[in-house]
Amino acid sequence: MHGTVQSLISAGASGLIVDIECHLSNSLPAIVIVGSATKAVDESKERLRGAFASSQLQLPRKRITINLAPADIPKDDSGFDLGMAAAIIQASNSSMPAPGKTTTFIGELGLDGSVRPVRGIIGKLLAGRSHGVTHFYIPIGNLEQSLLVPGIKLLPVKSLRSLYDHLTNTDRLQIIETNEGKHAPTINRSSEPASSLSEIVGQQHAKRALEIAAAGGHNVLFNGPPGTGKSMLARALPSIMPDLTHEEMLEVTHMHSLVTHAYDTVVTLRPFRSPHHSASPVSVIGGGHHLRPGEISLSHRGVLFFDELPEFSRTTLEALRQPLEDRTITVARAKDTVEYPANFILIATANPCPCGYYGTSKPCTCLPHQIQHYQQKLSGPIMDRIDIFSNVSDVEHTKLITHVASEDEDKHTKNRVARARDRQTKRFGTSTHLNSSMTNRQIKQFSNLDPAAKILLDTAAEKLNISARSYMRTIKVARTIADLAGSEAILPEHLTEALQYRQPTLN
Repeated sequence: MHGTVQSLISAGASGLIVDIECHLSNSLPAIVIVGSATKAVDESKERLRGAFASSQLQLPRKRITINLAPADIPKDDSGFDLGMAAAIIQASNSSMPAPGKTTTFIGELGLDGSVRPVRGIIGKLLAGRSHGVTHFYIPIGNLEQSLLVPGIKLLPVKSLRSLYDHLTNTDRLQIIETNEGKHAPTINRSSEPASSLSEIVGQQHAKRALEIAAAGGHNVLFNGPPGTGKSMLARALPSIMPDLTHEEMLEVTHMHSLVTHAYDTVVTLRPFRSPHHSASPVSVIGGGHHLRPGEISLSHRGVLFFDELPEFSRTTLEALRQPLEDRTITVARAKDTVEYPANFILIATANPCPCGYYGTSKPCTCLPHQIQHYQQKLSGPIMDRIDIFSNVSDVEHTKLITHVASEDEDKHTKNRVARARDRQTKRFGTSTHLNSSMTNRQIKQFSNLDPAAKILLDTAAEKLNISARSYMRTIKVARTIADLAGSEAILPEHLTEALQYRQPTLN
């Protein structure tokens, strides 16, 4: 007696199809799982026994051999439980038709017969859909996230008993068609950002830098003494960024579901991640025993905030080189290699020296070699990947209490950012590709540099001795400034403003 069903295994940001084969033979009753199954999968034997007993279902009194194919890929996922149970039911009921190649089973069994939610359900559904799978048996606890995925049919399973009744045509499960993604029209965006631009007193130059960053996806470094509002500025960035699109919600929710137990939560707001400077490199870039996403992937389509950038370890900062350039992170380990998306806006802050008051009206207590050592913590390659540098100065104390926040400022800024992004959507044919992600070929194709602006850029590049990467990044920033101004061409005034932000503030 033989039964075969399909399931899915997480593989980085995506997944792979796994065939679950069950064979019943006349020997001593036992459950044997083969196919590079780790301890988490091998323990399914006890969960299967408990679930069948609690559901008043007879487990075949035979030797049950379960093979997970392909056998050369390690399996470390409790989501195979439901597929194993379905394969056993099929093998012990010869009259039951096989589910077929367009159906998969995903879910973890409880000893009471319940079906528990699993991590990374969105990635598994997307991977299954790309392999031609149309029907997915999933835990009912994963339904909210699963409804985001368009073009599939879901069969939510509450318990093993309900699955058995469905497979034996006793009581059929409800089939839910997601169509275009049923959750999209009902998303609640009522949560307010932690801070907004209108609450910040003064700092017009820094606010303009945030507007450019939000419009084009550029990285920003704020430099200035303590207490001037650098962190507050960084936390205000999400308030002027456009809402997540349906496609972006899929990506962001999937990344967060891989590292949290919030299986029924849909991420509707742009992420804002702010790791402490003592965070380990693995926690920031991803990895670990199970190769989970790090902070740079959890901030995908959002903001990654590094407060006091020079205080982070050099290993962590140098690890940012690839994701800042490629918008992805490749985590390579001895057992496996995975790739996670990491398309974020980096907002960093830095003091001019350890005490924070070098070059200000307050006396600096640092020795010259301490200032030099502090500023040299940021390597040239990292500084070269920052698009916008902005000094943040002290604010007059008399204005702090009398300042009245205006909601119109946030609304007008957000509208300007949205219009600039609309221009980029028309230019690149997608809403997820911004000016900061332009390749050299796209820069040559879409920059549309005015001849006078080209002469200005070449002259500035020679006098300022900027690198080739900085040269191209300056054009990207100027292209965003032109988009904010509604200009098809990059004019000298757009390039002049971009060059103002190109000047490094840490010397």
